[in-house]
Amino acid sequence: MTKKQRTLEIIERLKQEYPDSDCTLDYDQAWKLLVSVRLAAQCTDVRVNVVVEELYKIFPDINALAEASAEDIERIVRPCGLGKSKARDINACMKMLRDEYGGKVPDDFKKLLALPGVGRKSANLIMGDVFGKPAIVTDTHCIRLVNRMGLVDGIREPAKVEKELWKLVPPEEGSSFCHRLVDHGRAVCTARTSPYCDKCCLRDICKKVGV
Repeated sequence: MTKKQRTLEIIERLKQEYPDSDCTLDYDQAWKLLVSVRLAAQCTDVRVNVVVEELYKIFPDINALAEASAEDIERIVRPCGLGKSKARDINACMKMLRDEYGGKVPDDFKKLLALPGVGRKSANLIMGDVFGKPAIVTDTHCIRLVNRMGLVDGIREPAKVEKELWKLVPPEEGSSFCHRLVDHGRAVCTARTSPYCDKCCLRDICKKVGV
C-alpha cells in the first residue's frame, strides 16, 4: 500500500468513526475564532470557551477589543496562560482588522499570516472552518498521528508536515481530516498514555502497530 493509498483509506475510516468531527472552539463569527485560536496555544479548548464568554461580555466586538488596553484584556484571558503576549496579540490583531480590513477577517492566507499572533495553524483553521477553503491544520495531534501512521517519516516541524500532507490529502478533505485526527488523538491515539491500538479502526494499516 502506498502512502497515498493509506492516506485515502485512513480518511474514509475516520469519516466512519467520527462523522460529526468539527472545531471544538466555540465561535459564531470569524474574528471570534481568531481570538479563540490565539488563546488556545498551550491551553485546552474547554477553558478557552469559558474565558471568551467573559471576554465578550466586556468587549463584544472588534472595535471594543481594538480600543481596549492590552492590560484589560490580559486580566480576563490570564487563565489561558501566556496572558501578556496573548492579550497584546489579540489587541493588535483587532486593531489591524478594524483599520485595514473594515472589521472583516480576510479570506486570503497571506493576509491572515500578516495578522499579529496568527501562524500557519491559525490561518489554516480560519481558511478551512470559516471560508470552506482547502486547509491542513498541523496541530500536535495531527503531527503525532501522521507520524505514527506512517504518512510522514519522523517530521515534527508543523510547516514541513503540512507540506508533506498536501501531497497526500485531497484538498477538499484536509480541514475535516485534521478535525478527525484531533478526535482520534484524544480518544484512541493518545499522547500521555500508550495508544489504544487494540480498539483502533486503523490498526491493520497503521505503521505504529507492531513497532
